[in-house]
Amino acid sequence: MPAFVYALMVHGIIGGTDVVLNHELIAKLPSQPNAGPEQQLHCARELLFAAIFFSLAWLEWHGQFAWWIVALFLAELVVSTRDTVIEGDTRVLPPTERVAHVFLFVNLGVVMTLLAQTLIGWHALPSALPRADYGWASWVMSAMAAGSLAWAVRDGLNLMQRARGQLTAL
Repeated sequence: MPAFVYALMVHGIIGGTDVVLNHELIAKLPSQPNAGPEQQLHCARELLFAAIFFSLAWLEWHGQFAWWIVALFLAELVVSTRDTVIEGDTRVLPPTERVAHVFLFVNLGVVMTLLAQTLIGWHALPSALPRADYGWASWVMSAMAAGSLAWAVRDGLNLMQRARGQLTAL
């Protein structure tokens, strides 16, 4: 199994812990009136990670298709960078969240470095989307994709409530 798969699963665990512990239990972001811009970025990130986890769980991205994975990670980097600025401008982050973000950014670098090595090889191949099967890890990444998508829908519903002026915690 490629090393990027392990690093990506670690990222899902750290990210999921950050969302549940810091965003939900400590900061209670869905019910905070000034958290709209941050919630938008979180929704975007959750959608990106749903696509990342699912895309890499079952497929190899050969040839020009490799650029899809590059685009997803570049978008994630932009969203996370913007989120860091927004969070710092709108609220005081608890120590647990600041530490989690350090681990997330370091691990994102690890994922991107390991995946880049694989993508270079994939890009050199004729364009195709052959099936990948990493056994249990493909199923774990699929579950992470489903969880990310579900959380994105939840945050999206929260954003719609905000837009209608009916903010309540979900």
